[in-house]
Amino acid sequence: QVQLVESGGGLVQAGGSLRLSCAASGRSFRNYPSGWFRQAPGKEREFVAAISWSGSATDYTDSLKGRFTISRDNARNIMSLQMNSLKPEDTAIYYCAAGPSVRWAAVRDISKYDYWGQGTQVTVSS
Repeated sequence: QVQLVESGGGLVQAGGSLRLSCAASGRSFRNYPSGWFRQAPGKEREFVAAISWSGSATDYTDSLKGRFTISRDNARNIMSLQMNSLKPEDTAIYYCAAGPSVRWAAVRDISKYDYWGQGTQVTVSS
């Protein structure tokens, strides 16, 4: 069993930056692909970014490439999301997720993730 806890959310002005962290309990976290998703008010949860268990491969939703960077530190069981040039449309609750059922070919598929954090709110003001 893996427990995930996000942190780092908050209120920021447009153009600003935030760094989200996802702290995992359980050594097995380092063996799983992991990802970030977000859910804006009134919208479905959507894929943001994912990283392979080793960190050697990453994937981003096209609209976020160049602004967001995902990384992980398996020695510390932490995954991060650096968010730059934030826009009001980035306002959402951000969730980290991981799990043994995730295969890289379907890393954007929300239904494949076994473990989820509680989410952290990111609000970008204009």
